Amino acid sequence: MSARYSRAAVFGAVALLAVALPGCGSKPVMVPDNASAAAVAPTTAPPASVAAMPGTLAWDFVNQLEPTLAGKVGIGLLPLGSTQVVELGDWTTGPAWSTMKVPLSLAALRANSGEIGAATNAIEYSNNTAADTLWQSLGTPEVAAQTVQAVLREGGDTATTVPATRARADFSAFGQADWSITNQLTFAAHLPCLPGSDAVTSLMGKISAGQRWGLGNLDGALFKGGWGPDTNGNYLVRQIGLIPVDGGQIAIAIATQANSGTFDDGTTILTKITDLIQKHLTELRGGTCAAH
Repeated sequence: MSARYSRAAVFGAVALLAVALPGCGSKPVMVPDNASAAAVAPTTAPPASVAAMPGTLAWDFVNQLEPTLAGKVGIGLLPLGSTQVVELGDWTTGPAWSTMKVPLSLAALRANSGEIGAATNAIEYSNNTAADTLWQSLGTPEVAAQTVQAVLREGGDTATTVPATRARADFSAFGQADWSITNQLTFAAHLPCLPGSDAVTSLMGKISAGQRWGLGNLDGALFKGGWGPDTNGNYLVRQIGLIPVDGGQIAIAIATQANSGTFDDGTTILTKITDLIQKHLTELRGGTCAAH
């Protein structure tokens, strides 16, 4: 289930965020992204306990940070072992861009571990040529799309469709998949529990220095960013990640489209959001994969 909280709702009573779960420099110029073993289920967990109190992450985001951000923004959090996604902000879904390189890399490495070089470049440097190599290694576009989509399903995302053909000729098919914060978080919270995922999550901990904005400022973050323009040239900038907190890990997704439409303003907004998360890390509780 998913809970989304507006400014008015936070004043009411339920928002987030003491989620108690059982233990179990200079920036380079960026170009747009071009872009079945059974899953090991995470541990189950009781519903999140939430309280919209002044000084909490939810309260501070809605009442202090969000009004200062010049753009649409979205935040989502989901501990491993939980099914209750908590979302804040007014952005909910859009193209995956290079965040889809995470399930793509997992699919390709399962099929051929020799693709580790391409996976390294696709994840650590968001290299589009390397990602295309991974895509093509899976077979025809139709087979590749079905294989990546199967990884999403294994990760609990029952809705996202990976297209086989390019909706926009200049960009990859997989990067144009519409991936909501809810579905992305569900996948991220299952990712560490999926067979073979260590090869991918380890790369997510080695993102190149030029792409360590946003979640890259959090110690121990495993993450991947994605960015690209809509048909009017306005950039969506987003990240998916896993953060170590008390009790295990928590999946976090953040996204923005700045009013200016620029990539740089988008990364600045995500970094401001992450700075707020950093201040509230002790409120968050994580989870772990089920023993198997």
